[in-house]
Amino acid sequence: MFTPEVLFALGITTFAGLSTGIGGLIAFFTKGTTPKFLAGSLGFSAGVMLYVSMIEIFPKANEAMSDFYGETFGYFMTTVAFFAGMAFIAIIDKLVPSNDNPHELNNGLESDMNCEEEIKKRKFYRLGIFSAIAITIHNFPEGIATFMATLQDPMLGVTIAIAIAIHNIPEGIAVSVPLYYATGSKKKALALSFSSGLAEPIGALLAFFVLMQFINDAVFGFVFASVAGIMVFISLDQLLPTAEKYGEHHVAMYGLVAGMVLMAASLVIFA
Repeated sequence: MFTPEVLFALGITTFAGLSTGIGGLIAFFTKGTTPKFLAGSLGFSAGVMLYVSMIEIFPKANEAMSDFYGETFGYFMTTVAFFAGMAFIAIIDKLVPSNDNPHELNNGLESDMNCEEEIKKRKFYRLGIFSAIAITIHNFPEGIATFMATLQDPMLGVTIAIAIAIHNIPEGIAVSVPLYYATGSKKKALALSFSSGLAEPIGALLAFFVLMQFINDAVFGFVFASVAGIMVFISLDQLLPTAEKYGEHHVAMYGLVAGMVLMAASLVIFA
């Protein structure tokens, strides 16, 4: 069942997915969580998510939808899926308790400063978890695509895997930095960064055992467009506002541009 070709495709897909852990290693080399570092890192993460969503993921989703439904209706369905992704993450945001009420934290023994710091950490924890969810969902269909492309053309699969690995690195940063700030644990930040990348080999295995006969352009397109919406929502609703709260507007913007430049470079090199 697991022929050399299948094992090679699975290995390539695993390599691409686990590169998120390289971004997670940023937490191990972080010397401190200064306002400038946090603002720049969060801006960087937002730049990564916004650029990859609008420049790569949405057009790919539209291409797949158009192949299945035709150009006009395909673009309509892509747009619907994009805003469906936004609605989905917005509902999750409302349903997940934020635990931001200071009265729940202040029991008379803690100072207001400690209470405020605890609130910030809980916000960062939720931010890291939401980023991990979005990236995991994004990585899942990428794993399917990389696996199936490698089976059809090993050299094409390797090229795709390298491109995905490079742009998975900043995605790992988007998960690790807020979690490291929230928990103070480099191991937890690194573990969740790696875990979000595991979605790619899991997607490959699911494609091999179950989905190969059911996957079509419409399914790929809907998933990719929804992920784009999720990432844009997280960037605008959480990453950038949180960066702004640290009073480092220009640092956050420099980080935003740097994230976009890195993603652009990875896509240009391996286009």
